[in-house]
Amino acid sequence: MHEACPLSELAPGEALRLNTSPPIAVFHTEEGELFALDDTCTHQDASLADGWVEDCWVECPLHASKFNLRDGSVDSPPAKLPVRSHEVTVVNGMIMVNESTDAPNLPPGLTVHGHV
Repeated sequence: MHEACPLSELAPGEALRLNTSPPIAVFHTEEGELFALDDTCTHQDASLADGWVEDCWVECPLHASKFNLRDGSVDSPPAKLPVRSHEVTVVNGMIMVNESTDAPNLPPGLTVHGHV
């Protein structure tokens, strides 16, 4: 379980990058929902926390692949693989992320602590 930040510090429409391995992006949508995905696009090393959120999708800032905030599925090339989604809860006003135990889908050439 990772502690992200107090809910009061992540405004609706904003995203936060956690320096986990691999990094995780926490999104607070305009509708007030919280989601967490692996922060790295599966096509190339780009931060999804820097992307554009619309409806329930985040668009990669590099090549415009879109990932579903709910389940990490990918909607448009050039990315072909989904990103992991993580469970988000708020405990005593603090955003907490329960990291998925699935292996991450990382872009070519990027490795993380025992994952290739």
